[in-house]
Amino acid sequence: MEYRKNDLVTLKIEDCGVDGEGIGKADGFTVFVKDAVIGDTVKAKIIKAKKNYGYGRLMEIIKPSLFRTEPECAFARQCGGCQLQTLTYEKQLEFKEKKVRGHLERIGGFTQIPMEPVIGAEHPFHYRNKAQFPVGMNKEGRIITGFYAGRTHTIIENRDCALGVKENKQVLDLVIDHMEKYGIQPYDEVTGKGLVRHILIRYGFFTGQIMVCVIVNGDRLPKAEILSGQLQQIPGMTSISININKKRNNVILGDRLEVLWGKPYIVDNIGDISYQISPLSFFQVNPYQTGKLYAKALEYAQLKGEENVWDLYCGTGTISLFLAQKARFVRGVEIIPAAIDNARKNAKLNHMENLEFFVGKAEEVLPREYEKNGTYADVIVVDPPRKGCDAHLLDTILKMNPSRVVYVSCDSATLARDLRYLCDGGYKLEKVCPVDMFPNTVSIETVCCLSR
Repeated sequence: MEYRKNDLVTLKIEDCGVDGEGIGKADGFTVFVKDAVIGDTVKAKIIKAKKNYGYGRLMEIIKPSLFRTEPECAFARQCGGCQLQTLTYEKQLEFKEKKVRGHLERIGGFTQIPMEPVIGAEHPFHYRNKAQFPVGMNKEGRIITGFYAGRTHTIIENRDCALGVKENKQVLDLVIDHMEKYGIQPYDEVTGKGLVRHILIRYGFFTGQIMVCVIVNGDRLPKAEILSGQLQQIPGMTSISININKKRNNVILGDRLEVLWGKPYIVDNIGDISYQISPLSFFQVNPYQTGKLYAKALEYAQLKGEENVWDLYCGTGTISLFLAQKARFVRGVEIIPAAIDNARKNAKLNHMENLEFFVGKAEEVLPREYEKNGTYADVIVVDPPRKGCDAHLLDTILKMNPSRVVYVSCDSATLARDLRYLCDGGYKLEKVCPVDMFPNTVSIETVCCLSR
């Protein structure tokens, strides 16, 4: 049977796609349905039809799945940030492990995969140590904040995200009340007018320190000293600042920061390592799982104290410092100068001297240091962005021939591609371990170990 747009179909959801959508079939015609979960029987409307498959909108849950659970957040479906919140956590972990395995098989061509059990989270909610809330106006002219609905810049009003910390709502209430009291307008993306663009909040899970940064389309925030005084009453408040961003683009933070009160950073810990975190710093958002992720990377590196290690895409040196606890010397590479500044400060903060950091592209710095300066590596750790590693970088790794490569990935599809490249070059895939850094979302981190 041929299905067309707007047709209604009844489906038994039998699988889950890589983006968390339910998958069912009607007379052999495959339909992907957002918000449906494995085991549901649903009625869906076809919104886009191809020859053999289509996309449907969930219209009715005829019979709910045994794996369906009530979302903790009332806005879960509207917001779209938590694609899996209606799926039991146990089933979420199954989905994520299957996602990694599927990519390694289909893209990497691996058959005997040395997969360790996925490392799940003890705290599937309220785990995010950072949140960036856009500020806008609703149709009634009231100032609101929350999160953008998926693939839009429409704000879903919500001051108490189920993934964030309780302190977020206290901060947001004070900032919005201040704006209303003093007639401060939110930024309008269409006109480029208005002042307050975003409210950034960071929370140190292991120190209790709080940072608030108000991003403004101007040079100052009216009555800032009054707002600062109110924010200081929140226990743990450590850093209050404004960030100036006058550019008409979608980038949240500008380059200029002005501290209103306290320090320009907060400090938090992962294991025994302390980190300074500024509004501009990259820092993993789930501190509990980050410790497990880094511990697994350190375990896979098998450091005995005599190794020279390269940490590529090192960011603010978070993994570098973990490695430096056990290695003879660690060299980190990151393209963002501010991140390297943070990395050097973090090394000094922890009284570590067996580190060196380079600013630049990993695919340029590593070949240069190897070919011109003769540096080598016993172990190389890579933690690239979603696009994975550059081919020139992978070629250099093969030439340097370290005894072990530890690959930390946030995208199992590009991970599978890069692992195949390295294994075709003579490495053996020893271990694979998914780590659930972002419960209730489709994202999954993976740590892999390769050896000669």
